[in-house]
Amino acid sequence: MTITGSEATTRKQPAIPDSPPPPRPADERSRGTFASLKVRNYRLFFGGQIISNIGTWMQRIAQDWLVFELSGYDPVALGIAVALQFMPTVLLSLWAGVLADRVDKRKLLIGIQTGVAVQALALGLLVLSGTAQLWQVYTLAFVLGTLSALEVPTRQSFVSEMVGRDQAANAVALNSSIFNLARIVGPAIAGFAIVLVGTGWLFVANAASTIAVIAGLALMNPTELYRAPAVARAKGQLREGLRYVRSRPDLMTVMVLVFFVSTFGITFFTSLAIVSANVFGTEADGYGMLSTLLAVGTFTGALVAARRGSRGGPSLRLLLMSAAALGALEFIGAFMPTYLTFGLALVPLGFATITFLTTANALVQTTVSAQMRGRVMGLYVLVLMGGNPIGGPLTGWMAETFGGRSPFYIGGAVALAAALVCGYLALRARERIGGTQPLPAG
Repeated sequence: MTITGSEATTRKQPAIPDSPPPPRPADERSRGTFASLKVRNYRLFFGGQIISNIGTWMQRIAQDWLVFELSGYDPVALGIAVALQFMPTVLLSLWAGVLADRVDKRKLLIGIQTGVAVQALALGLLVLSGTAQLWQVYTLAFVLGTLSALEVPTRQSFVSEMVGRDQAANAVALNSSIFNLARIVGPAIAGFAIVLVGTGWLFVANAASTIAVIAGLALMNPTELYRAPAVARAKGQLREGLRYVRSRPDLMTVMVLVFFVSTFGITFFTSLAIVSANVFGTEADGYGMLSTLLAVGTFTGALVAARRGSRGGPSLRLLLMSAAALGALEFIGAFMPTYLTFGLALVPLGFATITFLTTANALVQTTVSAQMRGRVMGLYVLVLMGGNPIGGPLTGWMAETFGGRSPFYIGGAVALAAALVCGYLALRARERIGGTQPLPAG
């Protein structure tokens, strides 16, 4: 992946438009909250994701609680598990973006999802047989992280390939809506199922749910995809993508802000379990309920984002405002005195969180060249998730040192500060490029 001297700079490369499939009826181009669902390939993808994401969230809750149980309710052990699951993102996501630009994304996703099913089944069988040990859970968390590092950039860049650039923002928001609908249903099921049957069957259920994704991908019509010309294998493609982002001030602002907010502010996978068990003294069902309340806000926010995405493109202003709101709400929520008030504070926090994430994703997807999309999304996933190997153990350390609420008030303060600094820098950039003119969208 080293660059050659003969390689053309990305500044001089024109954006290559999405290659259109056969024309679709006019009603399929109509606007609305669910506009993207009028595309058959996306409907198949959407249906599979609904089922699979419920299983994914059940596994996430089950894995967190399993680590907690095996470690004697040690928050640092939970942070280590989170770090192991997200560490492969740091190592592989950029390369995964290059791979996504080179190969058939649909076929690659089928292979990756098959691996996810095997991982979940293996973990389930270990638990059901009574032989699960902490090191085995850590190992399988790392395996799942490796598969996710390959899957996320591929899946996210595949969204525009299914619906085209005009509907990308709407489809991104709809993806978030089903992800967060599953985040409501999955933890609620998992919390009570863990109490009734233990964690093992939840891993098996997730393995079964993955079949829905594989089936949806297999049933798609490849001729109806908005595919860019394939990027031939060549040296320097990774650096080419990095140089492309570096030449874009708007993309650099998004990447920097996403890194700080996701690493320090969006640590809910670890911090909610800690607050549930160590602050309010609840069991797995209490943890599941907090996750569900957070997801009520994120699901509502995703639906609002879907409607907004069908009417117009995302904006840097909205990204900065939602980041600031996320930080402020997280900081305030940290000091809620009771389990009920803390849970209710998670609803607006979830709304702000998903507004921030969908806006960032849509900004990246809709403003980059089609042939660069995989590599840029690889970098986006790196800054979004790559900080978790830092944030996971750091969250556990803060909770152990300063108390279970500290990840919320410290993380909220960092997110708010990042939003204010990036907003100031964006304002300075706007003044440099033309007084009161807005920053270019790309």
